[in-house]
Amino acid sequence: MSPAAQPSGEAELTDPWVALEPGADPVERVRVLRRAHETFTEAGTVPRPVRSVVADSWRRSARAGVGPDGSACVELTDGDLGSYRAEHPLARVMPLFRELMGTFAADGEHLLAVCDAQGRLLWVEGHPRTRQKADGMNFVPGARWAESAVGTNAPGTAVALDRPVQVFAAEHFIRRVQPWTCAAAPVHDPRTGRLLGAVDITGGDGLAHPHSLGFVQAVARAAESHLALLTPAPATTDVLELTALGRDEALLVAGGSKVRLSRRHSEILVLLSRHPEGLTGDELLCALYEDESVTPVTLRAELARLRRLLGAGVLGSRPYRLTVPVESDVEVVERKLGVGAVMAAVAAYTGPLLPGSQAPAVVRLRRRLTDGLRAALVSGRDPDLLADWAHAPWGEDDLDAWRALATIRPTPPVRARLEELEADQSANRGRTPHAPR
Repeated sequence: MSPAAQPSGEAELTDPWVALEPGADPVERVRVLRRAHETFTEAGTVPRPVRSVVADSWRRSARAGVGPDGSACVELTDGDLGSYRAEHPLARVMPLFRELMGTFAADGEHLLAVCDAQGRLLWVEGHPRTRQKADGMNFVPGARWAESAVGTNAPGTAVALDRPVQVFAAEHFIRRVQPWTCAAAPVHDPRTGRLLGAVDITGGDGLAHPHSLGFVQAVARAAESHLALLTPAPATTDVLELTALGRDEALLVAGGSKVRLSRRHSEILVLLSRHPEGLTGDELLCALYEDESVTPVTLRAELARLRRLLGAGVLGSRPYRLTVPVESDVEVVERKLGVGAVMAAVAAYTGPLLPGSQAPAVVRLRRRLTDGLRAALVSGRDPDLLADWAHAPWGEDDLDAWRALATIRPTPPVRARLEELEADQSANRGRTPHAPR
């Protein structure tokens, strides 16, 4: 059946992450997508032919206040850009990216782009004529291409979803980007799993082939493997790496091995990492348990299991302490905040500390870290950083952040969300609390 004879204007895609499958008519697909884009921007509804990944991204873009006629803003220039990307972990694999993708980009008149975890472009390289065209839409190093800033696009959506994605023509949310097609894949720290950014190939309709998506995925995997070779895992006796932000069960890297900890062991290691001098059994009991009826025997059993997991000599006693240094993502964020590097602190913050934990000491630490970041964002008045925070899962109900964002970027979606949160707060204040039973 020809594309024109199909009710939807195209064949049903068998892979929702691929923009245009072999045999599809790109001209017809563009026509359908442009009509769907206009329907969404005018009426807020997404017609069925639009892929679900794109439809969801359009909705997030609209909620973030992105307009279809907007453009990217350049945040980092000259010395700031140079120093930032020189220190970025992906700088170590740029030679690999150029080796694997440089010829392909140059011969095909495409662009190789690399962004950080916030969707900020660090490198844009490739065919000179294509780069000149891309300059017109600020697809340049230092520009912010996060989904919350410029809507649906491959590098921004790849880091938002933390998975490879292809975006074709009018699937882009901003109209001036719709002549382009791009495919991007996220790149992670091979030891901690932390999202570092994404690698992207951008060009014309020829990139809509499924092979383009597979290509950038393969390049991203090669980069992660190369990073693993460049950064050998530390020996167990040297350092432990603890990742506890945005996770109910922390990830521990020790001696090259990754271990997902139980919730209680996660809490214990977070607390012991904060107290290198050690904690007594009574101090740990108070820090971990709201219920005063929990006995020291219960805690000792947990510590015995943790000691077996960590190996001999890592967990000392009297007081309980770790005998090797610990590097935690919590401390990374705190250090960056301490020197005023708010952008870097936000980039390193992947969510609240052990969000499901009710351990009193963990709750206090989680709140202190969140409050510190929020205060830095509010005082810094960076609308893009505030928007990223407000639209993240941990910030969608953050009234202070939405108030700050509304004073800087008072778009209708932002004002609507603020009014909704303030109405909820008023309703909660008006409720009479139940008498204690």
